[in-house]
Amino acid sequence: MDTDFTQRLMQVLDRLEPWLPDTPPRVDWTRDVAALWQRHALGGHLVPVPPRDAMSLDDLVGVERQKEALLANTRAFLKGLPANHVLLWGSRGSGKSSMVRALLNSLSDEGLRLIQVDRHDLAGLPVLVEQLRREPARFVVYCDDLSFEGSDDAYKALKSVLDGTLTGPPDNVLLYATSNRRHLLPEHMSDNDASHLTSDGEELHHGDAVEEKISLSDRFGLWLAFHPFNQQSYLDTCQHWVGRLGRSGDWNEEAQLAAVRFATLRGGRSGRCAYQFATDWVGKRRLHEGL
Repeated sequence: MDTDFTQRLMQVLDRLEPWLPDTPPRVDWTRDVAALWQRHALGGHLVPVPPRDAMSLDDLVGVERQKEALLANTRAFLKGLPANHVLLWGSRGSGKSSMVRALLNSLSDEGLRLIQVDRHDLAGLPVLVEQLRREPARFVVYCDDLSFEGSDDAYKALKSVLDGTLTGPPDNVLLYATSNRRHLLPEHMSDNDASHLTSDGEELHHGDAVEEKISLSDRFGLWLAFHPFNQQSYLDTCQHWVGRLGRSGDWNEEAQLAAVRFATLRGGRSGRCAYQFATDWVGKRRLHEGL
């Protein structure tokens, strides 16, 4: 080969190399239980990650119905039985994301594998799902805090994978998503302009804008709603986390009053708020006691 041509070729490769993605670590699904999907210009790859924490389903207080439903759906999926894609929606800090993490910690020994996809990487979701079709493991592909703006077309990739292609997702893949919005897309008063009643006044027909927004969330077969805590549920959760993070005597009448004040200052009661109070309360007590 011509020496000059070889040198020029090497110069071109040297310039291209910084633009190429790093060689990703190989995921071993017999060992790794979770991974992140990272999309790039040439497709995407999986990056194995350890579980974030040791959160268990028993740590989630006040959401027993949601836990039971999600656990039953996931166990059916792991056994190869019919199971639904799941949308966990509701108020912020109510335990939606924590429940998915706790589910992995509880069921990874039964074969559950979790892959998290960022909302901005949803365009690569069809590529990921096709890769997983060839794997022997069973996967929940998870998108946290999922919502779309009116001009965002990323939701079309999600719709296609859920129920919009000839093949659909493979039998070894389910999609779980959390969102503060029940219909995932913003809802405006103007969306109702095209809604109308039939001539007999008995039947309401939604306009195209409303139908488009409802059609996305409808592709999730199981909806689990998470509502703000009442005071008793909040205090029960505070008591649980104070006991979990601290000592048996840390939860008392003084702690209960402090928990109420903490929630008042935060402007709401939730599982997240309860955990944050327990962290603050136990940390200050240990610091005051000199550890």
